[in-house]
Amino acid sequence: MHLIDSHAHIYVPEFDSERKALIEKATAQGVEQILMPAIDATTHQLMLQVEEDYPSCKAMMGLHPCSVNAEYKTELAIIKDWLERRSFIAIGEIGLDFYWDKTFTQQQYDCFHQQIEWALQYQLPIVIHSRDAVDEAIAVVKQYPTLRGVFHCFSGTIAQAEQIMALNFMLGIGGVVTFKNAGLDKVVQHIGLDALILETDAPYLAPVPYRGKRNQVDYLPLVADKIASVTGKTIEEVAKITTQNTINLFNL
Repeated sequence: MHLIDSHAHIYVPEFDSERKALIEKATAQGVEQILMPAIDATTHQLMLQVEEDYPSCKAMMGLHPCSVNAEYKTELAIIKDWLERRSFIAIGEIGLDFYWDKTFTQQQYDCFHQQIEWALQYQLPIVIHSRDAVDEAIAVVKQYPTLRGVFHCFSGTIAQAEQIMALNFMLGIGGVVTFKNAGLDKVVQHIGLDALILETDAPYLAPVPYRGKRNQVDYLPLVADKIASVTGKTIEEVAKITTQNTINLFNL
């Protein structure tokens, strides 16, 4: 079984003491690659060092919407510089987050649009964060017909999933699909595997039975197993299809 974790912050300090062991454990579970979304300038160097140290880990570049503040233009300038210096697998994670704070709503939109423009310029997919902002993020994506990417940590409705799929975007499915009352299992059952890629979002949103604890990349098979159970597929079929979806999206 071959899996790809399409979204994990394996480079953050929470993993410093056991990163090597956890990556090896994930590899033993069939997780052959780990795709790392950027956060902001405070963690870019950490992420790139992990990429250098572990060939299975691949870096993206971008500004997380929760890191957008009055100094966002400085952050964007740093991203632009990195994009000019070397290649990345995607622009991400970028998007909109209206859950915690709407102080910098317009700035979030400005950053989202600018980073989409760079994605188009460099012919890269985008990885979208859309907490409490799925409809708003869909509306932005609709403005760019040739854009491709994934709505990371999707936990929306069937109608939203269908809109995203109609835009030729993928849905990133993680531990939330294992949560009893989240309803994501019913969405996955309805839409099938054609537009799904798997993720952990480690260290966040650990699947059952680890819910509430630190998430790890070696927990990805639990996500695949749950998707298999709700779609009537084997875990091997889920792994094969979602892995190929990920390879296709990120040109791996």
